[in-house]
Amino acid sequence: MKLAEALSRRAALIERSQQLRSRLKDCIKIQEGDEPTEDVDRVIVELDQTLDELQKLIYRINMTNTTAVIEGRNLTSLLAERDTLAMRTKTLYEGLKHLTEREDRYGRMEVKYVRTVNANEFRKIHDQSAARLRELDLKIQALGWSTELI
Repeated sequence: MKLAEALSRRAALIERSQQLRSRLKDCIKIQEGDEPTEDVDRVIVELDQTLDELQKLIYRINMTNTTAVIEGRNLTSLLAERDTLAMRTKTLYEGLKHLTEREDRYGRMEVKYVRTVNANEFRKIHDQSAARLRELDLKIQALGWSTELI
């Protein structure tokens, strides 16, 4: 199984565990006079099986991430860089929105805001960060589709 397939399976298992949580809530507390929609013990067994499979898969993914290497760096390092680069890009985008939004003043007594940076230059900084993020993400995805899961 390729790493990318394992990541897809992990997402499916997480979604299934969330559905099981909802099913468990539905059958552990019901209105007086109603019957539970399903057997609580059966739902718990299914939950345990799902979480057991998820735990093993997460372990294998993490082990693979530490051993998969591209350009002298392991995947764990690339993922950490991608996460922080995504935070940087999002923060710059929010700053750009704030910088370029229009400030309406209805009278001379209202506070006037001034820009302390050039909007075009700030946009270039954001765009460079976003481009780096896209390139890194493509590199990570390619590694995921070419790496066998441990």
